[in-house]
Amino acid sequence: MKIYTKTGDKGQTSLVYGSRVPKYDDRVEAYGTCDEANSMIGLAVTYINEEKVFEKKETILETLNSIQTILFHVGAELATPKGKDVRWNLTEEHVKRLEKDIDILSENLPPLKNFILPGGSKAGATLHCARTIVRRAERNAVKIEEGTSEIVLAYLNRLSDYLFVAGRAVNFHLQVEEPELRPEV
Repeated sequence: MKIYTKTGDKGQTSLVYGSRVPKYDDRVEAYGTCDEANSMIGLAVTYINEEKVFEKKETILETLNSIQTILFHVGAELATPKGKDVRWNLTEEHVKRLEKDIDILSENLPPLKNFILPGGSKAGATLHCARTIVRRAERNAVKIEEGTSEIVLAYLNRLSDYLFVAGRAVNFHLQVEEPELRPEV
């Protein structure tokens, strides 16, 4: 099977079930941004794998692997036109799992006293990049004219929270200081 189809050469692409839309369609923007976030999470995983063993490393890696799979399915749901059967359904349990994972990672983290700047270790900074991409995916999903399921919006919202905490946790366990926002400019 060839990777190129030439069907998108004129600025259109197919949604699930084959309807054609412009590549700037809100659905395409939303699921494309989920794909971008997924790639950034993959980069974070490579950086985490390069690090020495640290507390919660395996927990974070397992969760990120699960998130990558779920995020792929979120993209598929966003690519499914309203009124069509979604082939895989995101559930409230997926959102609750993220909340549980956030709580687990937050257990030993020092409380935030100031805003922090994205950064720290390569892995931590990359998780912060993934977080901002997920926030954009969420904004794009909200713009879909015929609406997006509430569970998709909740998952994307919680996922950005998880990635923020995961970035902090990686930096903390690697003993890399989080850059704080300074009052001076």
